[in-house]
Amino acid sequence: MNGPALVLERSEADDRAEFREAVLAGLARTPRAIPAKFLYDARGSALFDQICELPEYYLTRTETGILRQCVAELAVLAGPGCALVEFGSGSSVKSRVLLEGLRDLSAYVPIDISRQHLDATAARLRRDYPGLKVEPVCADYMALTDLPADVNGATRLGFFPGSTIGNLEPAEATAFLRRARSLLGPTGCLVMGVDLKKDPSRLHAAYNDSAGVTAEFTLNLLRRMNRELEANFDLAGFAHEAFYNAAEGRIEIYFRSLRPQTVTVAGRSFTFSEGERVHTEYSYKYDDAGIDTLARSGGFSIEHTWTDPDRLFAVTYLESAP
Repeated sequence: MNGPALVLERSEADDRAEFREAVLAGLARTPRAIPAKFLYDARGSALFDQICELPEYYLTRTETGILRQCVAELAVLAGPGCALVEFGSGSSVKSRVLLEGLRDLSAYVPIDISRQHLDATAARLRRDYPGLKVEPVCADYMALTDLPADVNGATRLGFFPGSTIGNLEPAEATAFLRRARSLLGPTGCLVMGVDLKKDPSRLHAAYNDSAGVTAEFTLNLLRRMNRELEANFDLAGFAHEAFYNAAEGRIEIYFRSLRPQTVTVAGRSFTFSEGERVHTEYSYKYDDAGIDTLARSGGFSIEHTWTDPDRLFAVTYLESAP
């Protein structure tokens, strides 16, 4: 109960090898792209925590407000003695609303790809909730096939906040929901946060903050490649770029080359033209019909939806469909 995160799928060597393979493949393809999950090393996770506190980034405070208002209803819907399983837990800030509102939880299982960040979070939670069984799992939740044995027998309540579902392309989102349904079992349910479609100017500001923290978060991927893959990216030669693609209903995020340049990564050379972009992340936005379609595609049905007064964000309670 007091040890480091259980590693079901990964080792440090596996992490490094996967990162190297994904980066080399992503930089060799056209158009270039690197999966968003690699943004979240320990520094990236800490930067994202800062993003969540920014005035322009409405998502975190809006979702947290919704959770505080609906947690009593969630407790009734989930029932007693369930195990809370969070996919992509980060610092587990919003999880604390549920940990305090669902006081008879049998266990909390935070799943995250950053081992260092996860172990530090688990230590804080064990200190703050001494009666709670905390079972951290260091893994990619998109590839996870099992949960700790200690949660066997308990009803499983999944938690997927932060509109992280929006970071997945539609086919990936469906695949995640199907995997989550399998992990949570036939009686399991899922609480999912979804960012709603809104004025594009509001969206633009959220991903281009005036303090530059989001830009630092994006460019931290270059720092990580320099550190772990012996790359030689000049961070002054690249910029963060984010914009709303209305036709696709998504924010698109890239790092963009500011000049013609050649970079070496893991012993291979890659030439960038001025203005060339490397995709790092999508953030899809949904309307009610889109959420319903998504839930059904993953084998769930919507039992309840809560939103804020301005309908910026939605928290949904999904049950396994028969």
